[in-house]
Amino acid sequence: MVIEAAAALSSKDLVGIAPLEAGEIQLLLDTAEQLLEVARRPIKKVPTLRGMTVINLFMEASTRTRFSFEVAEKRLSADTLNFSASTSSVSKGETLFDTARNLMAMAPDFIVIRHPNTGAPHRLAHVVTASVINAGDGSNEHPTQALLDAFTMRRHFGDLAGLKVVIAGDIRHSRVARSNAFLLSKMGAEVRFVAPASLLPPGVQELGVKPFLRLEPALEGADVVMMLRIQMERQKRMNFPSAREYFDFFGLTPERLKLANEGALVMHPGPMNRGVEIDSEVADGDQSVILEQVTNGVAIRMAILYLLAGGRSDAATDS
Repeated sequence: MVIEAAAALSSKDLVGIAPLEAGEIQLLLDTAEQLLEVARRPIKKVPTLRGMTVINLFMEASTRTRFSFEVAEKRLSADTLNFSASTSSVSKGETLFDTARNLMAMAPDFIVIRHPNTGAPHRLAHVVTASVINAGDGSNEHPTQALLDAFTMRRHFGDLAGLKVVIAGDIRHSRVARSNAFLLSKMGAEVRFVAPASLLPPGVQELGVKPFLRLEPALEGADVVMMLRIQMERQKRMNFPSAREYFDFFGLTPERLKLANEGALVMHPGPMNRGVEIDSEVADGDQSVILEQVTNGVAIRMAILYLLAGGRSDAATDS
């Protein structure tokens, strides 16, 4: 297999969707489409990153994102080092800057970072020569999640332009919602945010989205419905009376899903809280593409690594 797009991204890093041009997003999605084929092969590996080292620097808990990056790196034949904050010198008070300096002494080519503080990947990118990939920073951005979400939508609809996408749940604390708003707006989709007033961020219209305080009117004519969990770890108290009441007003049920367009996709970045933001019948139903998102996440993360490495067509050829 030789990837047709021998191109690279304009920056050495991928720290957010906001800096990306629409053409770069298109390039990432097109490249992921070609790399998706690797997962269908008996030997799921190409030598693209042979001889390169990737450090996975996860300062927050993660399952899907961390494992997805690890699988992507291994399928591209990279050497990987997995860094856990709880078992590192960070737990002894070492700063991110000093951690980065020590990591760079090992000469990595990529650092994939998830951090609880907004802007941590951006600051890291300015002090290291390795390519930095943002795997989620605070409540700011989660660019690779937005890219895999867009990739999933495009595979079903062919194009993102003109799609009506509902994103409902804890918008205030969601980096997924922000990155999706940036990406989908750039690509010509209409984005609708739905949440109780206490879970909508101030100035939400500045993100180019349409805010709703009720789920039902937002669902009318929707092509995609993406549900988000309540992020209790990012708030000191619940911003609603109870989980039961939240589900009664904002949970996606089979009845509410009927308000969307026929065949509308149901998405969720995970982890799901069944019976809080989504009914199990919907999560496991025919319109759900939640597990497909996980599959597509590997292809997108492979595409990011490939393009940041320079998109060398000879490196993507079978050995």
